[in-house]
Amino acid sequence: MLDLVLLHPPSVYDFRKVSVLHGPISDVIPSTPIFEMYPIGFASLSEYLGRSGINVRIINLAYKMLKNKGYDAENEIRRIKAKAFGIDLHWMPHIQGAIAVSELVKKHHPDTPVIFGGFSSTYFHEELLERYGSVDFVVRGDSTEEPLRLLMEAIRGNGSFHDVPNLSFRDKGTVVVNPLTFVPDNLDYSRTDYGHIIRKVARYRDFAGYVPFVNWPKYPITAVFTCRGCTYNCKTCGGSHFAFKNMTGRKRAAFKSPELLVKEVREVAFHLKGPIFLIGDIFQNGPEYGEKLLFLLKKERIRNSFVFEFFTPPDPAHVKMISDAVENFNVELSPESHDEVVRRAFGRPYSNESMENHIETLLRYGCKRIDLFFMVGLPHQDYASVMKTADYCDGLLGRLGKSGVTTPFISPLAPFVDPGSMVFESPEEHGYRLFFRDAESHRRAMQQPGWKYFLNYETRWMSRDEIVDSTYHGALALNKVKMAHGLISGDVYRELEKKIVFSLDTVGAIDRIMEMDPADRGQRIADLRIDVEKNVSTIGEKKELEWPTGIFRMNFFNIFRTLTGR
Repeated sequence: MLDLVLLHPPSVYDFRKVSVLHGPISDVIPSTPIFEMYPIGFASLSEYLGRSGINVRIINLAYKMLKNKGYDAENEIRRIKAKAFGIDLHWMPHIQGAIAVSELVKKHHPDTPVIFGGFSSTYFHEELLERYGSVDFVVRGDSTEEPLRLLMEAIRGNGSFHDVPNLSFRDKGTVVVNPLTFVPDNLDYSRTDYGHIIRKVARYRDFAGYVPFVNWPKYPITAVFTCRGCTYNCKTCGGSHFAFKNMTGRKRAAFKSPELLVKEVREVAFHLKGPIFLIGDIFQNGPEYGEKLLFLLKKERIRNSFVFEFFTPPDPAHVKMISDAVENFNVELSPESHDEVVRRAFGRPYSNESMENHIETLLRYGCKRIDLFFMVGLPHQDYASVMKTADYCDGLLGRLGKSGVTTPFISPLAPFVDPGSMVFESPEEHGYRLFFRDAESHRRAMQQPGWKYFLNYETRWMSRDEIVDSTYHGALALNKVKMAHGLISGDVYRELEKKIVFSLDTVGAIDRIMEMDPADRGQRIADLRIDVEKNVSTIGEKKELEWPTGIFRMNFFNIFRTLTGR
């Protein structure tokens, strides 16, 4: 019997049976609107618990359901024998799927504990336990490895639930909330070991259960977290300093040592040749931290492509250090808006001039790709401001010339404002109106027929309708700019235009159906026949997100060595 099975649910459990216009809610991330990318924390949990002899298996239900129309998730859950099941509810789009999967577990294993974890679970821990009988435990916080180990020992009969830090649970019908005391200042106890995952795949003969997202086998990008917590306060972010402090008790960000990060990077490069994404600005812990990491990376001479993200433009000397440390590097910047007033209101404290100088520096030092992310639904942003994004990008790309390195994207802040963020806690203060405040209203929203109806906010400057409309028209204008500058072909532009027109027509059709008697809506929505494939790459081409990589993306010889213990 397994000790713990970690299940990753789809955003909506029965997505294969329903007609839903998910819209562009996942167009600028690798996964589909089913959000089949399981949290990287699953890997560190599995590795950490394994060191204590706790046997963990990961099953990505969402991926399996997407890839195989005949796959029966309930049947797999029924067949599993485990001492406990863990389900991630990290971000709120998974609320419907997470609850549905927990109910299936209880249907077939009524006496087996179900454990929830993640940011959203942490925020709504008491409601989850009070409202849903299929949830037995919630492990709170951003660092749950040790609390989960202690919980598993208590489930085995070696300890009391009352002694497990960060744990919420029911005791004779009453919700008990243990103190949030496990908030480590140093993350070197936790490792992301891709060799561990490879060995697990072989042990359970279940490649699909461990695949991170749909296109990963063709594009094996990996991620290494530099920290937990953040030093910035972006207003809608559930991973901001404000949110971490209030939800997880983290008063300051905790970082992995540069030595451990390089060890994890080396482990990735040993097995895979795809891009390595260093999540978190490597300079937010001070210049010395980033400089030491780059010094150590330079000695490794790793040939994988690297991706760095910057919360503010770094010093040119640091860009040069990156160029010297790695052969190929790419950069993500999220200015969120071309309008500096909007950007500062959101929490990004830098000017266009600073960003543009940084882009020129990146080009000068050989950056292979620069992604610029703009967003719809920000404080002080109106419809006209969204539409001016394309004009700004047109001017910027014109000044940069035909390098083809800088690629702008635009997407909506959707489907939800993150629980625990500054806007979620004080919406009126920031010019927002929220439609859903508790877990259950979010769960019901995910069952609506279109993304406009599960968008959980509007702002003082834009209504729900305007946010949806400006997203599509802003994307259409930006795609036209990208075509003019050679970033996408005419064929790609015309295909995206068709998808946007289809989406706008479908939004109108759903609006008309929603005005009908509720008894008549179900069949009319079903008649629209909107499946997952019609919701992928609706305002931008997914392949645009792929950073440059070589032809050979896996080191099969080294994978074989790991599997055989050599």
